[in-house]
Amino acid sequence: MIKLIHMSTAFISISLFLLRGFWVFRESPMMTKKWVKILPHVNDTILLTTATLLAINIQQYPFVHAWLTTKVTALIVYIVFGMFALKRAKEMKNKVVFFILALLTFSYIVGVALTRSVGWFVL
Repeated sequence: MIKLIHMSTAFISISLFLLRGFWVFRESPMMTKKWVKILPHVNDTILLTTATLLAINIQQYPFVHAWLTTKVTALIVYIVFGMFALKRAKEMKNKVVFFILALLTFSYIVGVALTRSVGWFVL
């Protein structure tokens, strides 16, 4: 059940990121709505909580197991790229670049999670 919730919240997280990216690129007033600012944080809190529970359940931990360390590190990179894509970058072309980098990083995180290998992309 925990894994299902984790995977579902990961799907919701990337879906919300895609939607917010669409709104940023369209300069939509939706980005100013309160729920748009709150919902991703609530979802991501559930996502990180289930990630912690899963790590405890399978007894594999960041800084002990390379694949999980890589996943956590890539998550931080994804968050930074996402912040620049949705808020911090001033020029639209930079927002697009950071958006693409965030999507690539998210894809890498999913690959690491599915294979439990840091080099899954060379398979």
